[in-house]
Formats: sequence, C-alpha cells, structure tokens
Amino acid sequence: MAATVWTDRGRKAVTVLGTVTRSTFTHTALKPQYDALVIGGGHNGLVAAAYLQKGGLQTAVLERRHVLGGAAVSEEIFPGFHFSRCSYLLSLLRPHIYADLELRKHGLKVYMRDPHAFTPMLEEGVRGAPPRSLTLGSDMAMNQREIGKFSQKDAKAFPDFVAHLEKLAEAIHPLLDAPPVDIPGVTAGSLRKRLAAAKTLMPVVKCGLKLGTNIPDFYEIITAPIMKILNRWFESEPLNATLATDAVIGAMTSPSNPGSGYVLLHHVMGELEKEKGAWGYVEGGMGGVSQAIASSARSHGVEIFTEKDVGQVLVGSDGAAKGVVLKDGTEIQSKVVLSNATPHVTFKNLTPQAALAPEFIKAIDQIDYTSPVTKINVAVDKLPNFLASPTPDGKPGPHHQCSIHLNCESVGVLETAYKEAMNGRPSARPMLEMTIPSVLDPTLAPPGCHVVSLFTQFTPYHIEGREWTNQDREAFADTGNTQ
Repeated sequence: MAATVWTDRGRKAVTVLGTVTRSTFTHTALKPQYDALVIGGGHNGLVAAAYLQKGGLQTAVLERRHVLGGAAVSEEIFPGFHFSRCSYLLSLLRPHIYADLELRKHGLKVYMRDPHAFTPMLEEGVRGAPPRSLTLGSDMAMNQREIGKFSQKDAKAFPDFVAHLEKLAEAIHPLLDAPPVDIPGVTAGSLRKRLAAAKTLMPVVKCGLKLGTNIPDFYEIITAPIMKILNRWFESEPLNATLATDAVIGAMTSPSNPGSGYVLLHHVMGELEKEKGAWGYVEGGMGGVSQAIASSARSHGVEIFTEKDVGQVLVGSDGAAKGVVLKDGTEIQSKVVLSNATPHVTFKNLTPQAALAPEFIKAIDQIDYTSPVTKINVAVDKLPNFLASPTPDGKPGPHHQCSIHLNCESVGVLETAYKEAMNGRPSARPMLEMTIPSVLDPTLAPPGCHVVSLFTQFTPYHIEGREWTNQDREAFADTGNTQ
C-alpha cells in the first residue's frame, strides 16, 4: 500500500512501492536567456506558460521532478496500476482555458459521472433488508426518492436547495476569471491611477447586481458554519453528513466552524463538458490534464524541462526578478519569472530575503497551509462490494463510479474525527471519500483489477506532538481497512 500524507507548507511523507511513470520530452538545450521563466511544471504553471508564449514571450518551464503535473499527476505506483497521486477529480478547470488551449485536441478525455455521490450506512438492515444508502446524481426525481428513505420533508426541500446554491454560484462566476481588486490602487496614488484601479471593481459590481436580494444569503454562506445553513433546510443526518463532506473536504475544519459554508459553494462552482457543478475522471488519471496542457504549450513553442531544480530567484538592484539559478549552478536570465511553487517556497526559500519588505515576509509567514488529509492509493484484484448495494459477479453498479462516502452516517461522526485530529491523534473513524476511477477508465488497471483512491481525513501533521513514522502510517491505513 502507498500512503501519501499531505501536510503543511506543501511537504509530504510518502511510502512508495513499485515504479513511476516518467515524463519524456524532445526539446532543445536549455538556453541562457528567455523572455519568461516558470518555476514548476504543475498544471497552473503550464497554463501560464502557454498563455505567455501565445502572447509573444519565449517561455521555458523548469520542473524539479522527473514528471510534470504537480498536484495533477499520474504515476504507476505498482506495475500496471496508474494512480492520480494527489488531485483525483476534474471540475474547476475554467472552460475558456479548455477552449483556448484546445485540450481535447491535445488528448484530454473526460469520463462524466452520474450518479456522483454514494453514502452507504453502517447499520443493520431491518427485517432482512440490506443496510440503507443514499445515492445522488443529476436525476432530481431519483435524488428525491433516495432522500425520501430518510425524510420526505428533506426530499421535498432538496430541489429548492440545489437551485439556491446554483443561483449563488452563477452570480460569482464573473469573479473567477477576473483579476483581484486592486485595493491599494483604489485607495492611494494619483487620480489617474485610482481610476485605472477602479476598473478592477467592475466584476465585483456585476456580481453584486446579479446577486441582488441574495446578497445576505451569499454573505452567510461564505462566512457561516455549513451546519447553520443545512439545519435550516434539512433534518436527516445522512443527507446533512453527505453534503457536509463537501464543506470540509481538504480543509482542517469541521461542519460547525465558520467559513465551511464557502467550501461547499466552491464545489458547485465548477463546470465539466458544459455541465455546471459536474466532476469527472480524466483518462489516464489527473496527469492527463497536465500532459494535455503541456502538449498545447509545446505546440505554441514553450520549452519544458524536467529535473531542473531552481535554487534561487535572481533579483536586480531595482527589486525586479532577473532570472534564476539552478541548484547545479546554471544561471538563466529572464525578463519575467513566475512561480508555480507555494508562496512559502517562493518567497522564503527561493527569493533573497533582503529583496522583500519585512511586512510582506510577515504576511507570507502567516499563510496557513494546514491540511487534514491522508491520501491512500490501493491496487485491488477485484471490485469492492457494499452490503448496502451489492452487485453480482464483481460487476460495477452505478454507485461504483461515485464519490463513495464512508463513516458519514451522521455529522457527529465528522465532528468527532475533526476533534481527534485537533488533539494530535488520527481519527479513529476517519471521513473517507473513496473513488474507483478504473470503473469508467480501463487504462488505469489490468483487466479485472482496479485502482482505489481513499481521500481520508482528519489526520494531524504531527502525531501526538512527534513526527509520523512508517509504522504510524501503516497503522492508520490498516484502521481504514477495518471500517
């Protein structure tokens, strides 16, 4: 079993068996000077490089690893089994990037999921019936039948709740593709500069006009605990817990903490194949996204290099970036330097501290990278089966393509898991989001076999005040296996 423990400041602890898939490129030698350099070949860095090159700047990407993708990367951890090592579903890639870079032409293929959520109950069936489960998808009538197993009141309210979320998400779409508001520019400087900066307010104004009387609802969902909102709509624990998972997933927070409402809204902002709020699997794993972007970037002339580890950003006497120095001593000049690394790595590790203002460094130090997630990748020789929805002969059912929520029978289970991690202990019953992408994508595993991703939380960065050991990781993985 390979367990990847994602931690603060982008660090991770990994147990890996087997081999990995290398990215190979045919390109010219690294030049001593470019118009633009991008540090890191993650999917965001590759997108930036493609647009810079399309804009007329000769651009190079410098990736320290042997494989491109950053968080969106596929690797062959076990022979014949290909895993999405970190990110595992696609939705929030903006449609105009998809179109501008012609990603479909460059090999990006997506498998849509419907239904998309399955929550089996850990319970004894009544009068010989199997345990109950909750399945949600695009079919609203089916959703209401499923929810009706637990509450007819909730079944009736669910369509209005979905419409409410979609209305809020649609209103803020103009902000997703707009530059952030230039607050210093608006509040200081000459009149001409203030007027120029005021243009950055227009998307916010459009958002406000579109929200109209829903502005209070929008303010509440981005600031309030998600349970304050869900309890107003619904009464059944399985539905509330299933929805609450999208309000805490990937974040060290609980459904009762302020701000968790925004995380839920964030998950309905995306779009895939023109379907709002949809999430899907990428053929070949999430590395397929990065490979398609890289292919597009190279087609425009971007030079992409792997195993080029940047040691420092060169900063001139005027405070502007002038290039980079690799850890092997190679110096590359550039008019523009972009970093796909975290702000901490970029400004604390790569940039000379004397070139940065103390208040800026302080702001960087205050960024919270805390993550509650342990991602476990598993290769299996047969499809997992569920008592709540058994399938014969190992054949996949509709629920196998879903995000499968385990230990989510009630919000109380999620709250307990969070509190345990905050006290320095891995959750005894962690929240698990299981995905089995090989159900739809046959390229990921040998025939009859499957790859399983377990996105689990909550786990602390330090276990009871000390570093994790390999024994700790294996024990945590075995805990998940016994649920």
